[in-house]
Amino acid sequence: MKVTIYGVGAIGGWLGALLAESGAEVSAVARGRTLQVLQHEGLTLNQEGRTVRVRVNATDDPANLGAQDLVVIAVKAPSLLDVARSLGSLVGADTMVLTAMNGLPWWFFQGIKGPLARTGLQSVDPGGLIANAIPMEHVIGCVVHASCQLDAPGVVRHHAGKALYIGEPTGGVSQRVERLGEVLQRAGCETHLSAFIQSPTWYKLWGNLTINPISALTGATIDRIIGDELVWRFAASVMEEAKRVGARLGIEIKETPQDRHDLLRSLGAFKSSMLQDVEARRPLEIDALVTSVTEVARLVDEPTPFVDAMLGLVRLQSRERGLY
Repeated sequence: MKVTIYGVGAIGGWLGALLAESGAEVSAVARGRTLQVLQHEGLTLNQEGRTVRVRVNATDDPANLGAQDLVVIAVKAPSLLDVARSLGSLVGADTMVLTAMNGLPWWFFQGIKGPLARTGLQSVDPGGLIANAIPMEHVIGCVVHASCQLDAPGVVRHHAGKALYIGEPTGGVSQRVERLGEVLQRAGCETHLSAFIQSPTWYKLWGNLTINPISALTGATIDRIIGDELVWRFAASVMEEAKRVGARLGIEIKETPQDRHDLLRSLGAFKSSMLQDVEARRPLEIDALVTSVTEVARLVDEPTPFVDAMLGLVRLQSRERGLY
């Protein structure tokens, strides 16, 4: 299988290394120091007490690679439009484009039934530019439940979790999803095939919706956020609102905010991805993680005053810092 990783960060690097080790012909689109490391030293993965170093065909120009069997997009949401515009040479008649990203994707309403079916999300794809650049027939949704970090350019450390949920944005389990699931399973991922990929997508968002923005606002690690009663009470109110919005779309979350609290406690003094972006002065994924929820809430006529307040605060702070 010919695979290109677009976004060789923590998750993209983890997937690329696993696929290369399992026999895939892996290429990567990268820039700067990451490109140099990949070209001269390869891609390194530290996982479960062992170090794997694999060779990848790295370039800064996707036109050098030709059509692929699989393109994995693992960039941060603010970079997606530029990536989408450059994918053309990688996408052949049967190419699968796997979106391994945080937040709500532009294709989210493709599999939603009722009057909102196929509605475009303006918060993540204004004017439908991404949808126009990546034909829907190539897209496969992906939800990643894995904790990885980038120790250095081209060097990834895996901490916990190997679960991937994949599925057709329009619903059902197709033959190509089954084939891709087998490939990912052989590579070492715990792959789950979803007939309604919007459900695990919303569930992961439900978990990320509070900790990421609150950590960006406060600079606090997860343990301090959940350890402050007033802050956690606010976070729980945000989660209850998002839970009701999901229910309007037929997505039921059985867990409670307290269930999530107990899970987060086990992570200890962990920095969220958004806090890491703040410290590195990278653009924040506010629209994919928060603005999208307020947009969906308006579409289903569900009030979300706590989500709105959180969005207003983190968006204003990020604008003042030049990160939005």
